Amino acid sequence: MCPLYVAGLIGTGDRKSVQPMAERLGLAAYDRLHHFVSSAAWDAAPLEAELLAKADALVGGPDAYLVIDDTALPKKGTRSVGVAPQYASALGKNANCQTLVSLTLARREVPVAVVLRLFLPDTWASDPERLARAGVPEPERVPRRKPEIALAELDRVRAAGVQFGVVLADAGYGISAPFRGALSARGLMWAVGIPRIQKVYPAAVLMVPPLPSRRPSSQPLVPATEAVSAEALLEGEAWRAVTWRQGTKGPLRARFAASRVRVADGPAVRLHGRANQHMPGEEVWLVGERRSSGERKYSLSNLPADTPLRRLAAAIKARWVCEQAHQQRKEELGLDHARADPGRACIVTR
Repeated sequence: MCPLYVAGLIGTGDRKSVQPMAERLGLAAYDRLHHFVSSAAWDAAPLEAELLAKADALVGGPDAYLVIDDTALPKKGTRSVGVAPQYASALGKNANCQTLVSLTLARREVPVAVVLRLFLPDTWASDPERLARAGVPEPERVPRRKPEIALAELDRVRAAGVQFGVVLADAGYGISAPFRGALSARGLMWAVGIPRIQKVYPAAVLMVPPLPSRRPSSQPLVPATEAVSAEALLEGEAWRAVTWRQGTKGPLRARFAASRVRVADGPAVRLHGRANQHMPGEEVWLVGERRSSGERKYSLSNLPADTPLRRLAAAIKARWVCEQAHQQRKEELGLDHARADPGRACIVTR
């Protein structure tokens, strides 16, 4: 059934669910095809290993990017595994959908999907009976956040020998200090989106002894100034027009500014009379983008301190290649017509 299933996915026809594919393939019934993708027992590991090897051969290398993202599959009803009202990036709003955490290996403008892993919202992860009824495998029933899923799959991809230079992710992942710290702990270069309100310190923030108080502080040194938002810190910087590559309709450009900062994601302490403030953490680049539409975006990156602004901009903008790949999989292979299988990390959906 596997060759028939693949033929159905890459063949003609708008609907890529099992029944219409079986009809186009000339099968008398769709039961055997449905059994193959829903309940047949087979080992996905060799096929996944082959996918990673092929992807690395095609686009892997030190100048490749590994893009971490997620994509939503809008659904009706409540029985598809992982379906729930949640934010759907493709729709720009909350909707009833499934969400897949994705890893895409890309070099220049060529993306190759290497991971699609189903995310289980709390309404599923906290309901053992529902998980059992839907046939979710035991190892997949542990609640995990999207960054946790992404890091586990990242480790699997690296263990397979896939080569890349920089990890990219949007603000949904970049807002997580543990996620950024885990990438740095693995010795990886990264560039991630953040919200404009992310607190940062200037890289040269002065550390001073805390002011005397009735309660002695266990913190030997504290920042002399308070952390400010990413938006506020870059407001007074010089913004330069940068062209990061040539598009099909001409050069792609926007205005960028960058400054070295220390992210306010260190230990939580009381600073300047305020509780729950954070000490300076890792020194990184803070990059702002002003688009012609007026929209502003902000990112952090641990690329070296001597990295040119154009290189920073090109890395940040390379993330959007995976959106095109998601759209093609939905339009050409019917990804959003399928029901994601929680037991298989990539390749097969049902």
